[in-house]
Amino acid sequence: MSALLFVIVVVATPIQNLVAYSLFFLILLILIRLAKLPYRTVFIRSLVEIPFVLFALLMPFFGTGPKVQFLGLELYEAGIWAGAGIVAKGTIGVITAIILSASTSAREILIGLEKLRVPAPLVSIATFMLRYLNVINDELGRMKIARESRGFEERGLRSWRILAQTVGALFIRSYERGERVYLAMLSRGYIGAMPKLSDEKDSKLAVALVLPGAAALVSITTGVMF
Repeated sequence: MSALLFVIVVVATPIQNLVAYSLFFLILLILIRLAKLPYRTVFIRSLVEIPFVLFALLMPFFGTGPKVQFLGLELYEAGIWAGAGIVAKGTIGVITAIILSASTSAREILIGLEKLRVPAPLVSIATFMLRYLNVINDELGRMKIARESRGFEERGLRSWRILAQTVGALFIRSYERGERVYLAMLSRGYIGAMPKLSDEKDSKLAVALVLPGAAALVSITTGVMF
């Protein structure tokens, strides 16, 4: 909940408020330090946003309004701010997600979704996905062993047909497994809602609001001062 509210505050902050974004990144560096995560690991995982960065680099060349000169190129001012917004907000969102996934268990994330009043069907789907992801991965491993025991060797494009058939078979098996699990749940009294993951009252609300509260304070104060 804290991470989600933090990202919402960041997205709501205008990109022109450079002081606020500098402080946002400083907050993330402190969080990485407190979570005892290697900076190199966080950097490598954050490379997933490279396609969005490449897209943002093209935005200054398209747009309307005033232009600025940079290294002999004419760039649209609105495009520069838009591209900077994508890079800054995207990077903050990705790093926040990395910190959350590395420092919070899957069960705690699901409990947080419940407390945020996320619709129960979505929470149930996420719960089953986390539960059966390893089961499907194990099934895929057994299918790979079965292929290799029959003399199959992956040979680039010529193997795509066999691999596509494997994916199709995996989908069918997963679908059938889901049907069996659903029938088993019905036989045990399932009525469309899973039991609550946590019935405890939220006694750590003040702690959860520290991060988004700090971000909101930074956004408001720097917006007024600058």
